Amino acid sequence: MPHLNIFEQSRHKSLIITTILKYIVIIGSITALASPYKQLNTQLVKNDGIDIVLSLDTSGSMKEKGLNQENRNESRFKVVKDIVKDFIPKRVNDNIAIVVFGSSVMMATPLSFDKQAQNEIVDYLEVGIVGDKTAMIDSLASSVNILKNAKAKSKIVILLSDGEDNASKIPFDVVLKLLKKYAVKVYTIGIGNSNKIILNEIAKQTNGKSYIAYSKEDLNDIYNQIDKLEKSKIESNKITFKEYLFFYPLFFAIIALILYIYLKNRE
Repeated sequence: MPHLNIFEQSRHKSLIITTILKYIVIIGSITALASPYKQLNTQLVKNDGIDIVLSLDTSGSMKEKGLNQENRNESRFKVVKDIVKDFIPKRVNDNIAIVVFGSSVMMATPLSFDKQAQNEIVDYLEVGIVGDKTAMIDSLASSVNILKNAKAKSKIVILLSDGEDNASKIPFDVVLKLLKKYAVKVYTIGIGNSNKIILNEIAKQTNGKSYIAYSKEDLNDIYNQIDKLEKSKIESNKITFKEYLFFYPLFFAIIALILYIYLKNRE
């Protein structure tokens, strides 16, 4: 038969292609079964960890300027936000929640390990977001509510305020009893001429410590001191976040298998 060599060449090419497809199916299937993954990050989880609530004053007086000596046009709250955003990532292995208070109280974030998301939320917080008055005592009650069911051995609140409480509805002695009942330690930070007597009493009754800040440097130093005082101790295990990639080699293996079956049937 004339031109028989053309059929032989075609058959040879088909054999090479089916062989390649067969190996793609085998290699792709084995790779998919090996379950490859990309490690995103690893989070340490502590048995003796700390759950922290950052309670921040967003009342109207936090608009006042002058706390930052290098930039006197910067408001008190802007200074606080910058320092808090620096403090949060330092607490890598601790759960943190954020509460803001003005005329009322709002939980800005629940207890979480996601420090990046929390810093992004801090960026959106503004003076007056929950009113211009100061419900400082109520904010402690909300903080206790967040911490009371927490599993950590140590529970603390870092309370920052620059003024007198003039909007709380929950009695001071009731809040103190709640703090003691759930073993919540409170570090109080007063800015300028805040109510030092109540802040000192809160810290004293809960085995915490009270501070006063008159400048950005003072405030930054206070958060650094608290960071050193409250440290997690025992690493129990790690949580590793992974992105599994088995789908990609499996997809190519399936496509190669379909083509292989099609070419074999044509033969």
